[in-house]
Amino acid sequence: MRLHVGCAMWTHKSWQGRFLAHPLPAHERLRHYAGWCNAVEGNTTFYATPARDTVASWAQQTDSDFRFVLKLPKVITHERRLTGVDEALHDFLAAIEPLGPRAHALWIQLPGAFAPADVPALARFLGRLPGSHRYAVEVRHPAFFDDPRAVRMLEAALAVAAAEWIPFDTTAFFQSPPTSDAERDAWAKKPRVPLRSVALTDRPIVRYLGRDACARTVEGWQRWIDITVGWLHEGRSPTVFIHTPDNADAPELARRFHDDVRARLPELEPLPQPMPAEPPTLF
Repeated sequence: MRLHVGCAMWTHKSWQGRFLAHPLPAHERLRHYAGWCNAVEGNTTFYATPARDTVASWAQQTDSDFRFVLKLPKVITHERRLTGVDEALHDFLAAIEPLGPRAHALWIQLPGAFAPADVPALARFLGRLPGSHRYAVEVRHPAFFDDPRAVRMLEAALAVAAAEWIPFDTTAFFQSPPTSDAERDAWAKKPRVPLRSVALTDRPIVRYLGRDACARTVEGWQRWIDITVGWLHEGRSPTVFIHTPDNADAPELARRFHDDVRARLPELEPLPQPMPAEPPTLF
C-alpha cells in the first residue's frame, strides 16, 4: 500500500538550508527533494520540451518508483488546442523516455476556455495517444463542474484512454480573503471551481491549494484525508500534491499529509528519510 505525495516543484529558494542542503548544485536538488517526497509535478515541461539529457539526469536522481506527473507542453494544449500536434507530441514523448516508469502520468492541463463543445477534440486526441503512458486531464471551465451533461461527456472522452480527471481543489483557499502578497497573487490567478473528488481510475491524482498559514492548510485538507484513506482501502494508488501560495513549507506539509493518512492506515509504506539540510559537523 503506497501513497505518493509531492509539491509543484523540486526546488525553491526558501527551501535552501531548510529542506535542501545549501549550497547544492542544480543537478543534485531533485535527489535531495526525493528524500522528502516521492512525487513531483512537472510544471516546467509546460513551457518547453526538455532536452533528453536533462530528463536522463532526473531519472538518475530518483528511484524507479518516484512519480513525475508531467504537464504536456502548452504548444499542444493551449496554442494548438490538441490538433495538428503529432510532431510536438512525438518530440515530447522521445524526450521523456529516459524516465521510464517514473513518468507516472502525462498531464493534459486545458485552458479555462476549453468548454464542453471542445470535448470531441479531446476524445480524438486521447484516442490517438500511445498506450505506453497513463494520462490525466485537468479542466477549468465551470460547465464541467455544474452541468451533469458536460460531466458525462468529459468522463466518456476520458474513458477512451482510461485517463484520470485531476481535480485542483482551491475551495479552502477561497474561503476567506488573502492576507499576504503571495495569497493575493494566487487569488487573482488560481481557478475558482467547485470541489470534485471522484476517481475514475486506480491511480487518482489530486492537486490541493492551502493557505500560507500551515494550520489553515492542514484544516482545509481534512476531507482529502478521508477520501485518500478510502481510495487506499479500495486498492487505489493515489498521488496528492500539496500547494500553498508561497510554497515555503510545501515539502514539510506534503509529508504531514502522508503522516496524517498513515496515522489512519499504519500499514501504509513510510516515506524515505530526508537527507540532512546542513553538512555534518565534527562536534
